[in-house]
Amino acid sequence: MDNAPSHPVLAIDIGGTKVEAALVDSLGVVVPHTRHRASTGPLATSEELAAAVTSVIVLTLADLPPASVLLGVGIGCAGPINLPDGSVSPLNLPVWRGFPLRALVEALVPGVTVRLRLDGLCITLAEHWVGAGRGLENLMGMVVSTGVGGGLILDGNTVSGPSGNAGHIGHIEVGGFDDPCACGGTGCLEAVASGPKTVAWARRQGWTGATGEQLSASYAAGDPIAVRAVARSGSALGQAIASATTLLDLDLVAIGGGFAQVTPDLFTFARDAIARRTEFDYAGRVRVVPSALSGDGPLIGAAALIHRAALVP
Repeated sequence: MDNAPSHPVLAIDIGGTKVEAALVDSLGVVVPHTRHRASTGPLATSEELAAAVTSVIVLTLADLPPASVLLGVGIGCAGPINLPDGSVSPLNLPVWRGFPLRALVEALVPGVTVRLRLDGLCITLAEHWVGAGRGLENLMGMVVSTGVGGGLILDGNTVSGPSGNAGHIGHIEVGGFDDPCACGGTGCLEAVASGPKTVAWARRQGWTGATGEQLSASYAAGDPIAVRAVARSGSALGQAIASATTLLDLDLVAIGGGFAQVTPDLFTFARDAIARRTEFDYAGRVRVVPSALSGDGPLIGAAALIHRAALVP
C-alpha cells in the first residue's frame, strides 16, 4: 500500500494581487514544495494575467511526483464568474471581462477534469473539510483582502446558484455607509471593509501610511485614526454578517484573507455589531471566527472542488 500512487489535485487560487497554485492531497494538505505564486494586479494586461496563471500551473505540474496521478484541477477565482461557460470577470482585475479561464486551464491539462468556483465558496469548502467548520452544516466562509468574497454551505451542501455567484457577500449594501463601489452600488461591504478601501478611508482622515500592514502597526500603537478605520471595517463586516445570518440561519462564519489579520479586534468589532440584533436570538448565536487554515485555505478549498466533489453540484 505504501507504493500505491497518490492522487493529488492541482489547486489554483486567483485574486486581485496574486495567483497561486499547488498540489493538494486527499487529506486536504498542501504538498510541500509544490506551491508557486505570480503577481496579478489591476495594472496587468489580459495577456500578462494569462501568462501568470500559465506559469504557476506549469511550475506546479513539474512538481508532480512520477508515481502520482493528477486527479483533477480546482480553480477558485474572485468574482463575478460565469459557471455555464467557465468565464470570469473579477471586479479587481478590470481587463478580464468574460475571460475564458476554464478553457485556458483545460488546454494546459488535457483530459483532466477542471472545476471552477467562486473563491469565497472555495474557502468555505476548506473550512468545512479541515478547518473551523468541521462538523457543521450551515456556514459561510469569507475572504477579506483586496476584495471581500464569500461562499455558503447550507444543510450540508454548497450553494452556487445558476451563475456561480451565490454567497458573494462583498456586494451587499451595508446600512449607514455611502462609499461608492466599483460594482455600481453604494455602501457595499467590499467598498467599506476591504483592505485597500479601509486604508484609503484612513488616509482621507489624515493617516499617512499606505498599506494594510502599516495600518495594523498603527492600530497596535494606538493611533486614533487607525483605530477608527479598523472599527469601521469591523462594524460593517458585522452588519453584513448579521443580515446574512438573519436570512440564512448560519451557525458559523469563518473569515480569512490578508486584511482579516490586521488585528484580532476586527472580529470583536464585528461581533459587537452582530450583538446589536437583540431581538433575533437565532442571528445572535452565529460564531464569527478567523480561518483555521492560515494562507492555505483558498488552495485547500480549490482542491476540495475535486476531492469533495459530492458537495459541489
